[in-house]
Amino acid sequence: MEELEVRDIMTEDVIYVDKNADLEHILYLMEKHDITKIPVLEDGKLVGIVTDGEIAYKLGSLRKRDVNPAHLHASSVMVRDFDTVSPDTPVKEIIRTVGLPGLTMLPVLENDKLVGVVTKADLLPLVKSEGLVKEIMTRNVITVEPSDRVIHARRLLIENNIARLPVVRESKVLGIIAEMDIARAFANLKRSIPYRHQKHQIEELSVENAMNSPAITAKPDIKIKDAAKRMLEKNIGCLPIVEEKLHGIVTRTDLIKTLK
Repeated sequence: MEELEVRDIMTEDVIYVDKNADLEHILYLMEKHDITKIPVLEDGKLVGIVTDGEIAYKLGSLRKRDVNPAHLHASSVMVRDFDTVSPDTPVKEIIRTVGLPGLTMLPVLENDKLVGVVTKADLLPLVKSEGLVKEIMTRNVITVEPSDRVIHARRLLIENNIARLPVVRESKVLGIIAEMDIARAFANLKRSIPYRHQKHQIEELSVENAMNSPAITAKPDIKIKDAAKRMLEKNIGCLPIVEEKLHGIVTRTDLIKTLK
């Protein structure tokens, strides 16, 4: 890994949009390609990144409640402050910053041109630790119940700077609710419900109507490298660690930190 450069691990086939692309199209691309972040270009130049979290925020915030997803554009839901890397950036430099505040997608630029992206999923194949997940998992897990409101789940995500929550009832993990699930649920609601009812519906929307179910879980004694493999195969960002009840949670960030 010491010798690896970004060009060796980056995703070259990048899904991107123009800054004038409407949110309906962006959500379609995210769903189709199972991604949560999309670079935004203007005249071929990278100007921002649309994220699932930003979409959820914009669609859920009061001032946007009268806006249909088809009327919002990439330029109004993109993050403009982001770091970039070049193809010859050492991978160990990226690993050093994993878990720090900031976007989880790094655009790769060469001569100001977007040539790839690096995500945590691109780093997972490097995880080879024989250690056990229970040694690195977070034990104090923040959870929600199916009957909780989506706006409550969203608040927990923001306040704790996390991207997803296990949905638990009577110690049983029923699903996961992530920023992408919230963005999708808000968009569906805005499409199908007249504006005058939207505020009430957004406030009343329950977690069970937005969550991803069933949850893919693992046992505490799974090896770290096997957890990385499972996350990669299933394209998921976390594994609730379950043995009869929820013991903890492990994220891509936790796994990649074992590379440091």
